[in-house]
Amino acid sequence: MRAAKTRTRRRLALVLPAAAAAAALLLSGCTANDSLASQYRSGSGQNYIAGDGTVSEFAAGSRGDAVSFQGELADGSPVSSKDYTGDVLVVNFWYAGCPPCRVEAPDLEALYQKYKTEGVDFLGVNLYDSASTAASFEKDKGVTYPSVLDRDTGSVLLAFSKTVPPKATPTTLVIDKKGRVSARILGAIPDRSILDSLISDAVAEN
Repeated sequence: MRAAKTRTRRRLALVLPAAAAAAALLLSGCTANDSLASQYRSGSGQNYIAGDGTVSEFAAGSRGDAVSFQGELADGSPVSSKDYTGDVLVVNFWYAGCPPCRVEAPDLEALYQKYKTEGVDFLGVNLYDSASTAASFEKDKGVTYPSVLDRDTGSVLLAFSKTVPPKATPTTLVIDKKGRVSARILGAIPDRSILDSLISDAVAEN
């Protein structure tokens, strides 16, 4: 991608201790019995290597071409980039055995619920799991937005790798109304408010 503008939002990244504690309590309700999530939060990732939460934003004039993709949802129905024309799309790359994916799932679902009536769609891209494993994860974490099962073809991952490579699991991308990547978070979402702001900015664009 040409002349990518990368910066971390100081006003969002500086989370007050009280806010951090509240976020931890909010997550604990969904992950209290999740050993992988607990180990990840405590710093024991069982040799798991992920992104560091770096937030990259790309200026509208340097986002390049729209990303074109197609795949198959867990229920067997087809999905493509054309289904989201004119909407903001949040794409999250994940798999069930990924500890930070398990931790951030409640935040993604909460933001999906917040924005689903405002022209914002969410799409997961499951990189490794079978349909049954993916469905079990989604039921356990209360995730209601759809996911592509990408393990057999890798077509969705490849489509985005041509513009802004995910490079880590999880990775979350915000796609603007023209189908271009406007922001990327490598690794687990550092704080829900950061992704919230990135989505809000994309919605506000003409």
